[in-house]
Amino acid sequence: MSEEKKREDVLDEVETLQEALPETEAIEAEVVEEILTPEQELEIARAETVEQKDRLMRLAAEFENYKKRMIRERQTAMKYAGEPILREILPTLDNLERAIAQGETEGDDAESTLVSLLEGVQLTFKSLLTTLEKFEVTPIESVGQPFDPTNHEALTMEASDTMPANHVLSEFEKGYQYKDRLLRAAKVIVSSAP
Repeated sequence: MSEEKKREDVLDEVETLQEALPETEAIEAEVVEEILTPEQELEIARAETVEQKDRLMRLAAEFENYKKRMIRERQTAMKYAGEPILREILPTLDNLERAIAQGETEGDDAESTLVSLLEGVQLTFKSLLTTLEKFEVTPIESVGQPFDPTNHEALTMEASDTMPANHVLSEFEKGYQYKDRLLRAAKVIVSSAP
C-alpha cells in the first residue's frame, strides 16, 4: 500500500506539473523575447543615439536663434532709447515756434516792445533745434509736398487755387523724424480741388 500511495503521489505531481507546463512555456517565451542578441542591442543603442543627437542639434539651433533675437532686440532698444525724452521736448519746440509767430506782428509799438523778446526766443529756438539735430532729430518738410499719411496728419482740407489737390497748404505742428523712424507726424492742412 505504501507503494501504491507513492505511485499516486507521483501521478499527482506529474499532473500538477503538466497543468503548470503552459504557464512555464509562456514565461519562457517572454524571457526569450527579452533576451536580445548583441547586434540587436547595438542597433537599439544606435537608434537612441541618433534620436538624442537630433534633439540636441534642434535644441542648439533653437538656442542660437534665441541669442540672435535677443541681440537684435537689445540693439533696437539701444538705438531708440532716447525716443521718450525727445517726445517730451517737442511741445517746448512747438511753443517757441508759436511765440516767434506772435512776436512777428507789425506796428510801431510791436516793434519797439517785442524786438528783444523775439530775438531771445529765436535764439532759444535755434539752440534747441541744433541740439535736436545733434541727436538725429530732424523736421519733416511738409508745406508744398504731396500729402503722405505716413508722415502727415490731416486736420482739415481747404480749397486752393495756388496749390494742387492733396498737397500740404500749411502746418499746424511740424513733424519730426528720429534717425529713420517717425517721431511725430506733422499736423497739416491739405488742399482740395477748388
